[in-house]
Amino acid sequence: MTMTYKLSLTLLAGVAIGVIAGTAIHAQQTKPPPGYLVAEVEVTDPAGFQKYVQGLPATYGGYNVRTVIRGKPQPLEGDAPKNFVLLAFDSAEQAHSWYDSPAYQAIKPLRLNAAKSTVYIVEGLPPQ
Repeated sequence: MTMTYKLSLTLLAGVAIGVIAGTAIHAQQTKPPPGYLVAEVEVTDPAGFQKYVQGLPATYGGYNVRTVIRGKPQPLEGDAPKNFVLLAFDSAEQAHSWYDSPAYQAIKPLRLNAAKSTVYIVEGLPPQ
């Protein structure tokens, strides 16, 4: 192998590694902050609410939804909601997209008829 050929191969490998590393770093830096859907819920019709809960997983397709919290809060100060749910999404935009999706909008009336609830979306802190 000639010295020029070895040098060219080394240079090409270095450029390829640099491009791959630069792309990975850029992807991490441009990742949006996570989004969270928060729901405070007081169930008024347990049977109706159960139908809503059973229909939820079918609405998650393509949204990478993760249930972070689901349960009854233990109040330390003030009045706590009866039930508390926290769903995590890759971004607040994804949370809005899921909430507005036809799949979720189709089952939303089940929740509205079976519970009193407050639902909102919060943008999380950017990844570090």
